Amino acid sequence: MIIIRSIIFNLGMWIFTIPFTLFSLLTFPLKPQQRYQFISNWAKLMLRWLKICCHIDYELIGIENIPKKPCVVFCNHQSAWETLALQQILPPQVWVLKRELLWLPFFGWGLALTSPIAIDRSSGKKALLQMHKQGVDRIKKGFFIIIFPEGTRVKINDNKKYHIGGAWLAKNLRSNILPISHNAGFFWGRNSFLKYPGKITIKIGKPFNIKNMGIEEINQEIKQWIDENVKKISE
Repeated sequence: MIIIRSIIFNLGMWIFTIPFTLFSLLTFPLKPQQRYQFISNWAKLMLRWLKICCHIDYELIGIENIPKKPCVVFCNHQSAWETLALQQILPPQVWVLKRELLWLPFFGWGLALTSPIAIDRSSGKKALLQMHKQGVDRIKKGFFIIIFPEGTRVKINDNKKYHIGGAWLAKNLRSNILPISHNAGFFWGRNSFLKYPGKITIKIGKPFNIKNMGIEEINQEIKQWIDENVKKISE
């Protein structure tokens, strides 16, 4: 049944995504926040479809820790699930991502309309400057900035070092960092077609004030918080 349910989910996702993306292109003349409000409905509907097809739901801990003022968010990256859930849980947001994702048919087109911070990772220091310039713009427009500090999806229990880019951006934006941990990988694994029924736990911590912290210290402190809480919610 897991295989059948996973097939049904993916078929439904594609059947809905293609016309939704084409319709989303019509939102191009709107303001960024307005475009986001419409396009994020795709993620919310996919979460409902996932619950219906695959019996995957979630519980949220720490919603009271979400600040009213936009900030940088650090979240562990185990699957595609958190890219959907964060759009339902958090206020309007943009993601820091590699620009190649915008070239994907349909998914990338819709993603481009949400004003992401798309960078060329191969350009080194230039990528940091691009990220900072776009980050200042997105914060001013009222967007939270989502960063997956591992830089890619990571298997459960894999220990991957955080990239410096996210901490550097938060430091230069003078932003607090909101930490988020979850255990989605148990139910929808990294690059996995199969989706297993259950309840994902996602925990939001209190924002870290990083004003007097160095880049390595920021990554170390937040990684420790996220890793410890992933372990707790997975027991």
